[in-house]
This record gives sequence, structure tokens and C-alpha cells, in this order.
Amino acid sequence: MPAIQENYDVCVVGAGHAGCEAALACARLGLETIIFTVSVDSIALMPCNPNIGGSSKGHLVREIDALGGEMGKNIDKTFIQSKMLNKSKGPAVHSLRAQADKAEYSKQMRKTMQNTDHLTIRQAEVSEIITNDKNEITGVKTVSGGTYFCKAAILCTGTYLRARCLTGEMITHTGPNGLQAANHLTDSLIAHGIEMYRFKTGTPARVDKRSLDFSKMQEQVGDERVVPFSFTTNPDDVQIDQVSCWLTYTNPKTHEIIRNNLDRSPIYAGIIEGTGPRYCPSIEDKVVKFAEKDRHQIFIEPEGLDTNEMYVGGMSSSLPEDVQHAMYRTLPGLENVKIVRNAYAIEYDCINPNQLYASLEFKNVPGLFSGGQFNGSSGYEEAACQGLIAGINAAMKIQGKEPLILDRSEAYIGVLIDDLVTKETHEPYRMMTSRAEYRLLLRQDNADLRLSKKGYEVGLISEERYNWVCEKEQLIEEEIKRCHEVRIGASKEVQEFLEEHDSIPLNTGTTLAELIRRPELEYDMLAPIDLERPELSYEVTEQVNILIKYDGYIKRQIKQVEQFKRLEKKKLPQNFDYNEVASLRIEAVQKLNQLQPLSIGQASRISGVSPADISVLLVYLEQLKYLNPDLFSKLNVGKEED
Repeated sequence: MPAIQENYDVCVVGAGHAGCEAALACARLGLETIIFTVSVDSIALMPCNPNIGGSSKGHLVREIDALGGEMGKNIDKTFIQSKMLNKSKGPAVHSLRAQADKAEYSKQMRKTMQNTDHLTIRQAEVSEIITNDKNEITGVKTVSGGTYFCKAAILCTGTYLRARCLTGEMITHTGPNGLQAANHLTDSLIAHGIEMYRFKTGTPARVDKRSLDFSKMQEQVGDERVVPFSFTTNPDDVQIDQVSCWLTYTNPKTHEIIRNNLDRSPIYAGIIEGTGPRYCPSIEDKVVKFAEKDRHQIFIEPEGLDTNEMYVGGMSSSLPEDVQHAMYRTLPGLENVKIVRNAYAIEYDCINPNQLYASLEFKNVPGLFSGGQFNGSSGYEEAACQGLIAGINAAMKIQGKEPLILDRSEAYIGVLIDDLVTKETHEPYRMMTSRAEYRLLLRQDNADLRLSKKGYEVGLISEERYNWVCEKEQLIEEEIKRCHEVRIGASKEVQEFLEEHDSIPLNTGTTLAELIRRPELEYDMLAPIDLERPELSYEVTEQVNILIKYDGYIKRQIKQVEQFKRLEKKKLPQNFDYNEVASLRIEAVQKLNQLQPLSIGQASRISGVSPADISVLLVYLEQLKYLNPDLFSKLNVGKEED
């Protein structure tokens, strides 16, 4: 019986958070798209923590939404608790985080995908990529022998490639949650010249809610007023009864049990080959590396409304089952805990992301894109944003358009992808606010103002939604202008108002903007003395308050961005042999030849390329401009683009 053969525009391999965004983006842009998954039941699965967002990750979700992605909309439909983190700090680090109903999150994402035109879901394991004699992608093959021809393919394999799960001495060759691993594709990728890494991550136990004593823990409640992730979600629709999370701690007894059994941990016994995430360590790593600490925070989080399973956040482990039972029962409130699912570590194959362009297309396999943990990152949000960009750029390539590349001054997504493709990645990459140099400009609250135009130009944001963003921008500008023009006199009512809010009285009149800049005052607070104030939505007044209050800092950062842009616009030749540039250090030549940076700016961020090397490159470009203007013009390098 002949094997099946089908034709599509795009093949997406893997239906985790990256694959879902990639497939939805391509299908919504009108391309016939097929997505492969080892199990339809695992679409948008949350194999680890039951939440979306968090510090810096909330920024990514907002940016995904502003570009036309689905993650923000889906968590707004399925969250069971929501919190704005870091509210005591400045707006640059405010980040939204929501507990998800895990089963419902997956169900709703699957429902969205099953009802999206141009999108086909196929349960099958992809075993090969197919290329032509130029090593350009032409299709994929499945284990069953089916051939699916395509113009572009996107690899979003997550933690499934040659996966194995470890709990002490027990090793199972499966993907997360006991799902089937994908054991065949790695060999095909290596045969096509793709360099592979071996990484690992882990997850804690799930425990039975009925066996816990919450009276010994600290309750963690959600925000009184919930802020949605998606800019399209009506805030009134997400004001729900929220569930609680709980806080407990490890103690010296916990640590003693762990230390006494380190020789049984695959991590310390040398059984695990892969490199783990530095910023999400196992409890064994915490106890060893932070030996001076006598306790660590542990969060007990519900996995959904229709399950008694609770997630033990902060206590991932690969220790044996008997050790897990002993150590978990030392925690206050868990003395009689019943474990539903053991903690485990998981090893998997991924790639060296230096092989990718900033568009997330492979340099040596044209038409092949990739996203998510397959690119050496960690986290649902990091995966989803890469999947979205890979999907958009696969579509742009097929449509003959320029790729969407966000730089470090435009989005957290730009920072993440630039770090992956430019810097050396020896461990799973996690997004953090500290990685973003221009974080005061890249706030989660203004993601729509920053990125909706790009989403509209790509074709994923409707004209109606884009027009509202333009209108919002105009309302913000007009209100800021009014605040600088409105004068507040030193009347008795004003002085009483300022005294009531512990603010220094006025000696003479001042502008409304000057009052907003006072640390103890906010735009909304000043309504009683701002009698001609127009009625504006909170999303407008929030921007007015931030842009006035942090005006000096924002202007300073804008100047830094202008300098950054100048270096980004100085283009470098592609497929260039840097051995031709005299005075470059050997390490710099090796790194530049390997990574082929697009610009002087990107070259400056490569590990092993020094400021002196950058100066040499700038001198070389100037010499090329005058000594060989024809070549300079042909290469379209050096000069700053409009």
C-alpha cells in the first residue's frame, strides 16, 4: 500500500506553546498549515508549572498579544488566580502572572486551533526533514512513511527529542508526563549539518490537596482587581472568584535528607548528561549551592478547578521515590502528604541557536525555522514568542516579504532572540528583566503601543484594533500636553488636598504635570483638584501617569536607544570571510566567521569580540568605502540605512 503524500505551505513539528503560536500565525495569514504532535491530547500542555507570566515573562505574553498571538487571550479564558508582581517597584518591572487551570488551558487552545481555517492537526511523529540539492527544505516525513511537502517547516519539538525522564535510579525513555518521546528526528537533523545540544530540566511532584494542612501555611491570594493579559479582553469579564495559593518552607531536616541521598540523585551521580537551567535549579542544587540557607520558599499551587492535584513550586527534583516521600513530608503542612505524580528530571535534544538568523531561520537550511525549547530556551512564554516569530517569518518568506525582526530596543522578544542567536548558550535560556537594557521603554503596559503597528503590517492585527491603538496613542499625547498646560493655584482647597496626601504645600501655582512627578502623588489621585479633567479609560491614564512621572529617565533611555540604533544600522556583509580583515584577533575572526552578524551592533554583542575588534571593523568599513566603493556599494554595508 503506497504511503500518504500531501502538500502544504507550512509544516509545524510539535504542538506545545511554540508550535501552537507558529501554526496559528501561518494559518491566520492564509497559508495551508499542518501541525504534527505525538498526541493531540498534549496540545498546549503545561508539563511543569501551572501558570503563565511572571517577572519578565508577563512582558513576553503582552508582546505576543500585541503582535496578534494567542497566549494572552487563552490565559484570560482559563486563569484561576491573577497577580501583578513587583507593584512596590517601578513600572519597568511590573509583571502579570496568572495561575492556569491546566486542563482547561490546553482544551481551549486546542478548540481555537481546531476551529482555525487553513489549519490541519495531525497526530504523528516526524522522523525526517526533506531538502533539495541546495539543502532547502521541501518537506517532512513521518515514522509511518507519510510525506508532507511544504515551502517552509518550523521545528517546535520542546523537550521530546530523544527524551528520557529520571527519578533516582528509575529511567524511562518518554517525554514529559509519560508521553511518547520523538526518537527519530535528531539523526535527520544531524545529517543535514545541524549542531545538537543535550539539555535537561525538571519538575516537582504533584500532591493530593486532601492530604495537606493549609493551617500551617501562609495563604497567597490574587489581586482584588484583575488586569487581563490581552489588550482585547474586557477587564470586566475577568473579575472572577479566585482560588488561593499557599506558601511553606523547607527546613534543616529537609536539607539533611537531601544531603544524605545526593549519591542517589542522577544529577550528582553523573547519570544526567544534559545541562540544566541555572535560574530554575532543582532542590538538590539549591541545598548544595546555597548551603548557608536554612530554608527555601515552596509554593503550593492548584492545578485546576476540577482536580485535587497541587503543584509544589520550588521543589523540582530527580531524587528517588522514597527520598521524595521523606523530604516532602518534612515541610509544614505536608507531614501527611500523598504524592500523585513523582518529581522527575527530563533530558532532551535541542540545537545550538547560533545556527539561526534573527528571523529564526536556519542559516544552512533555507526554509527551515525553529522555536521554543528546541532553540535552547526554557519556559512557556519564551517558547510561545519564538513560535510566533518563527511562524510569522515562515509566512513572510513564502509570501516574498521581509522578515519581522525585533531589535533589543523594541521588545523583550527582540532581547530574547538576539541573546539566543548571538551569545553562547550553554544552559536553558530564561528571560529576565535584567537582560533588557532598555526596560523602562519596554514595559508590559505599553506593549500594544510598541508592537501593534508591526502586528497590523504583518496581517495578524485587524484594522479596527490597530485604529484603536492609534486613537489611544493620540489621547495619551493630548492628555500629557494638557497636564503640562493646566495650572494649579495655591488655593486653600489645594493646600488641604496636598496636606491630606503628605505632600509639600505650594508657595505659588504649578502645573498638573509637576504635581504628578511628586513621588507621593499620581494622576488619578489629582482628580479632585483637576476640575476640567476629561473622561479617559484607565489604560490611557496609566500611560499619562508613567510618561509624565518618568519623563527624564525615559528621555535618557531614548538617547541610549538612538546610539544603539546607529550601530545596528551599520550593516556587515553576509557570507564574508573575516580573515580578510587585518588586525582582528584570532578569536574574533573565528566567532565572526561562525555567526556572520548582520550589523556592527550585533557583532559587538558576540562573546569573544572585543571593543577593539569593533573599532577594527569600523575602520575596515571606512577603508572599503573609499578604496573599493563598487564592492562597498554592492555589499550594501557600513552606511546607516534609513
